[in-house]
Amino acid sequence: MDKCLSTALEPILRRVVHEEVERSLRARIRSFSRSPSLRIQAPQPSTLKLIFPKALTVPIFTGGKIVDEESNQLRVLLVDTRGNQTVLFPSPFKVDIVVLDGDFPLDGRNWSNEEFDRYIVKERTGKRPLLAGELVVTVRDGVGLIENIEFTDNSSWIRSRKFRIGAKVAGGSCQGVQIREAVTEAFVVKDHRGELYKKHHPPTLGDEVWRLEKIGKDGVFHKRLASEGVHTVQDFLKMWVVDHAKLRTILGPAMSEKMWNVTVKHAKTCVMGNKHYVFRGPDYKVLLTPICQLVNAEINGSIYTTHNLSDINRAYLENLVRKAYANWCSLEEIEGISDEIGLLTQGDHPNHQQPMVGSSQYKV
Repeated sequence: MDKCLSTALEPILRRVVHEEVERSLRARIRSFSRSPSLRIQAPQPSTLKLIFPKALTVPIFTGGKIVDEESNQLRVLLVDTRGNQTVLFPSPFKVDIVVLDGDFPLDGRNWSNEEFDRYIVKERTGKRPLLAGELVVTVRDGVGLIENIEFTDNSSWIRSRKFRIGAKVAGGSCQGVQIREAVTEAFVVKDHRGELYKKHHPPTLGDEVWRLEKIGKDGVFHKRLASEGVHTVQDFLKMWVVDHAKLRTILGPAMSEKMWNVTVKHAKTCVMGNKHYVFRGPDYKVLLTPICQLVNAEINGSIYTTHNLSDINRAYLENLVRKAYANWCSLEEIEGISDEIGLLTQGDHPNHQQPMVGSSQYKV
C-alpha cells in the first residue's frame, strides 16, 4: 500500500521540484540583469581630448622656435568634448609631442590610438631627430606649456610635403582613461636659408627692394631697379611718387599689370616712421615726407599748404619737389614729427600716382 502510494506521488513531487528550481533560476537572472556591477556594458567613447587652442605662426623654418599665432609659446589643453571646457585632471600627467604626416585625416571623426601612431613621422636616415627641444610636457590643471621646440629638417621629402604637430598621452600616464590626441593644421617647413629671401610684411623704408612681393633677389626686376639707383623700398616709393611712369618703364612689360599692382600695394604698407626732410633754397624752404611727398613750404616768407594752393603754385611746388628728389642726399633730415606719418593710404590704386603734394598741418 505504502509502496503504491509512493509510486503514485513521485511524478507530482518531481514536477513541484522542477517548478521551484525554474522559479529560483528566473529570480536570479532578473537580479543579475538589474545589478549594474554585474551587467556587461559596451565600451563608451571618451569625452576627453587634448587640443592646441591656437594656430601656429607660419611659415615655419628649420631651426626657428615654433610659436602660436600670437607669438606665444605653444600650449596644449585637456578639454571635455561635451563643452570644450578645460578639465582639471586629478593629477599631473605627461604628454609626448610628435610630428605627424600632413595627410593625417583631421576630419572631425574619432581615430584610434593605432591610427594616430601610424601617421607619426620620424627623421630621415642619417639625420638628427626631426623635432628638437622639450618633447615631453607635463599637463597640470588642464594646461601644458610647450617651450623651445624646433624642426631640424624641412617637409619637402614626404609625399604630402607638409607636417602636423601632435600631442599624445605618454605611455604609463592616465592608465585606464582614454584621452584623444591633439593635432594641429598641416603646414610647410622650409629650410632656414629660405628665410634669407623672406618678404617683409610690412616692409621698412630701409629694406632692400627685393623684399617687396614679385621682386626676386638678384632677379631681373631687382637688377633693373638697381641699375637705376633704386636699391631700397624708400627708393622705390620716392620714384613712384615723383615719376610713376619711369618706375613702370624700368620694370618693363615682363612685369604684368597684376604683378605691378601686387608690388605697389605691398610697398604702400611700409611704415613711414617719424622723419621728415627739408629742401632749402635762396627764397624757399620745403618740408617733405620720407617718400618725397610735399608736406608744406615757405616761399618768400609765405606759408603754403595743400589747402591754399592755386594751380600755378601747385605746379611750382611740384617742380621744387622734383628738384628735391634729384638732390635727396643733400636734404636736411629732421625727426620727431610723427602724427602725420603712418601707413600709406591702402585704398589708392597702384596705377594712380601718389600726389607729390600731400596734406599736413606741420610747418617749416
